[in-house]
Amino acid sequence: MVFNIGNSRVIESREVSDGAAIRRRREAPDGKRFTTYERIEKPNLAVIKKNGDRELFDRVKLANSTRRSVGKFFKSDEEVDNIITAVEDSLYALGESEVTSKQIGDQVLDELAGRNEVAYIRFASVFYEFKTLDDFVEILAKRREKDKQGL
Repeated sequence: MVFNIGNSRVIESREVSDGAAIRRRREAPDGKRFTTYERIEKPNLAVIKKNGDRELFDRVKLANSTRRSVGKFFKSDEEVDNIITAVEDSLYALGESEVTSKQIGDQVLDELAGRNEVAYIRFASVFYEFKTLDDFVEILAKRREKDKQGL
């Protein structure tokens, strides 16, 4: 379906994702309604992958992989979107034009740790590619130590 945004009128506007975006409900001249989201455009951020390749940071790709990893441990897509927004904000706050995929994964894990322990474990098992139970125990021990230190 194609809408002509230029001829639509705004019915309702509200902030979403803690003010990081504006959600607008619009109505086209023919009466059909649709939603648009406006986000602040940020500079390009390159991701250095494990194999050394570089690609542009893709918020949608990160959200999809996070959803696949954590399963249905969150009530809505908006909760996952809030996690991705927090991760994205922390990456841009670094002030670097490039980040590693490890930095991104660590940021996601930090966000998950405070929200849902089971989702944290699921994401960690994919991110760290657990092969044995010892791998699992080692990562959990590191997380518990971080929690004790208040990090």
